[in-house]
Amino acid sequence: MQNKISPLHAEPLKLAFIGGSINSAAGYLHFVSSAMDRQWHLVAGCFSKNPALNHKTAEAYGVSPEHIYDSWQDMLAKEKANLDAVVILTPTPAHFECVVECMRTGIPVICEKSLAINSAQAQMILSLRNELNAFLAVTYNYSGYPMLRELAKRITDGKLGRILHFQAEMPQEGFIRVDAQGNKPVPQSWRLADGDIPTLHLDLAVHLHQLIHYLTGQKPVEVVSNQNHYGWFSGVIDNASCLCRYTGDIQGQLWFSKSALGHRNGLRIRIYGDQGSAEWYQANPEELILSYVDGRREILDRAAAVEIANQRRYNRFKAGHPAGFIEAFANLYSDIADSLRQYKRAGEWQSDEVFSAELALEGMHFLEAMVSSVKTGAWQAIGEPLGEHGRALGTP
Repeated sequence: MQNKISPLHAEPLKLAFIGGSINSAAGYLHFVSSAMDRQWHLVAGCFSKNPALNHKTAEAYGVSPEHIYDSWQDMLAKEKANLDAVVILTPTPAHFECVVECMRTGIPVICEKSLAINSAQAQMILSLRNELNAFLAVTYNYSGYPMLRELAKRITDGKLGRILHFQAEMPQEGFIRVDAQGNKPVPQSWRLADGDIPTLHLDLAVHLHQLIHYLTGQKPVEVVSNQNHYGWFSGVIDNASCLCRYTGDIQGQLWFSKSALGHRNGLRIRIYGDQGSAEWYQANPEELILSYVDGRREILDRAAAVEIANQRRYNRFKAGHPAGFIEAFANLYSDIADSLRQYKRAGEWQSDEVFSAELALEGMHFLEAMVSSVKTGAWQAIGEPLGEHGRALGTP
């Protein structure tokens, strides 16, 4: 299941950021995680439309002044020959333009989820990627956690038997709580403007869709959903849930929210088979809880009898010193580096850990079906599956 990761002495790949200033939600995270295993080196960027913040970010990230740009289009034109990839860290509604222009310029693309804001955009991106044989990876960092990768291997090996059903949830409280002084939160403006697909779904549900795909290899077929507004921001959807049916005769439940007091980020996955079940909770990411048909229960961590999570790449420090969110992102960046090196050698790539536009398009169809179900109050069929295999390919 694992890719062969490039050795540490390999020349780091040269990276540029579009967006991702030190004031952004994810900029510093991507900077640190991409550099952690010395697979990447940030050499250029257009980090912010604010010139002062743009230069302040470059200074913090160690990017030399001659490689800072006020226009990302100018950066692509002038840095094309100097870059191995560009990371798109702009607000989600701006992804489409940046991704398309990078591919047309001939620069490999790494894009933060959600790749697009609807299926029409995702389909156009996929079609252009195929036409140009471009490299495109979308970052879903939670499947970078070693114990989730351990679980994926155990499911593939049949340790849980036939998968029957699942529960996946991602509750947060950011749109309903206040700080210690009683002040309401001040989210980025684009997060408070719902399009055809609510921003809540693009922020959170895309992760749940990707994780169920990653763990089971199955695809959503039909969904019935509900959504509502409970928090501070009028008209913004901040709580949603659904029942769904997947290929393989699997049924599931999803819940994602930004109005669930008590949950900072309550991502939890439960998978139930006919021979065993598994539970993983992001707030305690080093442990995987397993239960078996004969009544046995196990709690596994990286020091246990595991096959994936004990690999050297996942043990930057020994078990008992927990690895977390940034390390999971670093694991993904190492996988992307390996995939990009495959692409540079052969013009194509394949990975069990890195996903391209196919999965993003499937996710957009899934989310659109949720929205349609809310409007009709009935089960909504999702578009035909994109392929017979559960794992996404990066090849056109």
